[in-house]
Amino acid sequence: MSLSRRTARSVRTLGVAAGAVALALGAAGNALACDISEFSAEATCVDGHGVIVVTDKDAYGTPAVVSVFLENNGADAKKIGNQEVKGSAQGTSVTFAEDWQPNAVYRIHVKAGGKLVDADITPNLTTPSTACTPAAPSTPATPSKPATPTPSASATPSKPATAAPTPSASQSSTAPAGTVSNAPSPAAGDSNLAETGASSNTGLIAGIAAALVVVGGGAVYYGLRRRGANDGR
Repeated sequence: MSLSRRTARSVRTLGVAAGAVALALGAAGNALACDISEFSAEATCVDGHGVIVVTDKDAYGTPAVVSVFLENNGADAKKIGNQEVKGSAQGTSVTFAEDWQPNAVYRIHVKAGGKLVDADITPNLTTPSTACTPAAPSTPATPSKPATPTPSASATPSKPATAAPTPSASQSSTAPAGTVSNAPSPAAGDSNLAETGASSNTGLIAGIAAALVVVGGGAVYYGLRRRGANDGR
């Protein structure tokens, strides 16, 4: 009987110790499990467009589903969408494209680990008072025109020399009627001198001719007179 009592006491002690350990592990497990406090949200701008970013910092990486709703007077006006996320100690983010208006209110609901987390991020997300500004389109650079090469003088082909036509024998020997000669015509004064026989010695020749005429006339007169004297004798 004494052995049985000792055995019973030992078993009872071990049971109490096991229960205590189980409670401690359960408490520790609950402390390390996914919690709504590990989720955060913000409204920001990317390339001039509004987005809502939800970050999960669950170090154990419990899969979760994040849903975003636009609020109006405390009620859901529109569901923006939902996405799955698996957290990490550094934080894992999911992005919802939403061109939010200034001071708009959004409700973000998280559900993870079955019934482990099924709650909203509190407080609700309120967007900034300034809307996103669309990014200005960049102006494409104007391509520069390529320099036009200037052809060198040696590159310019010279025109072939055109051979002058050779006149035929009949054309070179006989000028056609009515063809004006290419030789320069004499001046008006030269033409008159040629016709009258005058030249630069015309006065001298005329004087000698007159003297000869006078001498000749005198000789004839003297001869006639001498002949008449002889006839009178």
